[in-house]
Amino acid sequence: MKTVCVMGLGYIGLPTACMLASNGYRVHGVDVNKDIINKLNSGIPHIEEPELEGLFSKVFSKERLEISNKVKKADVYIISVPTPLGNKNMSELKYVENAVDMIKEHICRDNLVILESTSPPGTTENLVGKKIDQYSGLAAGEDYFLAFCPERVLPGRLIYELVNNDRVIGGINPESAEKAMDLYKSFSKASFYLTDLKTAEIVKLAENTYRDVNIAFSNELSKICKNQGISIWDVIEVANKHPRVNILNPGPGVGGHCIPIDPWFILEGGGLKDTLIEKSRRVNDAMPEKVFEAAMDILKDIKDPKITVLGASYKENVDDTRESPTGALMEILKIKGIHASVHDPVAGGFKYGLEDLETAVKKSDLLLLMVGHNIFKELDFGNIARLMNNRNMLDTRNFFHKKELEKYSFKYFQL
Repeated sequence: MKTVCVMGLGYIGLPTACMLASNGYRVHGVDVNKDIINKLNSGIPHIEEPELEGLFSKVFSKERLEISNKVKKADVYIISVPTPLGNKNMSELKYVENAVDMIKEHICRDNLVILESTSPPGTTENLVGKKIDQYSGLAAGEDYFLAFCPERVLPGRLIYELVNNDRVIGGINPESAEKAMDLYKSFSKASFYLTDLKTAEIVKLAENTYRDVNIAFSNELSKICKNQGISIWDVIEVANKHPRVNILNPGPGVGGHCIPIDPWFILEGGGLKDTLIEKSRRVNDAMPEKVFEAAMDILKDIKDPKITVLGASYKENVDDTRESPTGALMEILKIKGIHASVHDPVAGGFKYGLEDLETAVKKSDLLLLMVGHNIFKELDFGNIARLMNNRNMLDTRNFFHKKELEKYSFKYFQL
């Protein structure tokens, strides 16, 4: 039985480890976070995700997946660690470097090394490959196989999309890409597209950058429509009936670990200045400030107002708060000295704290919807209205129905 060592047990590493363990591989999962290791070894995933708990329980109880903070010798090494944005909007690759340092002494001839972490073009060959080559004396593409295979999955649908989403795989040579494809085919029903390392790296960045630019266009269009007294939502609905138009929805900002980060990675080393990509990134980063300004305009006649923010995660129906626009908004409110509470029954914790609904809305002057969780459709606005000082709603997602809120004497505003 082949063995796989998965470095990093986060939103991608843990589901991937579980999928491999349930499809013929013995898997050793490694993470440097002691809390994650302890929780997983108690038999409980640290991530809320449909189907994951049952899958993890099955492979863990059958000892097909073991968890520790130490690397073990394996046939395949998968690096799935964070690649955050560092200073001056440059990639911070220290976690990738640390993972390579942990595995490099274990690499042997005919091993397969795969980087899954989203990275600037050249990272797989120039960082991962060169570090291993220099330490081991082996040569990537000759003595061992080296590939890049980025994830293309959506939180809330991780297991389904790991199985069903098409994948791009880059190899330092064709055989490396083919070896990686054989591994993922053990659980994937999708199509595979094989290419070289840099092409695969930039494909992943291009996919998310395309979405960021599209959202920036939508956010700018929403401002133009507001100035013209037009509904942006009506414009998008009708424009998207064109067979070659797909305008994404505007909103209070862009979050998560991909879309706000990847555009900077694609610019890194690209040799361009004053780009559309950078301008789009600035537009989307500025949206929490626009939300703040809209809220303050609504509350301009209220002394010492309180705001209740609905939603802390970066997108609807997921617990992930990384790069959340709500986090950026709360930082602005904190600096400005505005009292604000956050309610989110889905989020798995939040830097600025979370409160139950009644506490959050008590004596509030404004409900500010940042995330359109399905559960918010079930809110009892009759009870909420009784708890508030002033009944105002700022909906940044076109989520609620104006007429429904007006039944409870709410003044309804959109971003």
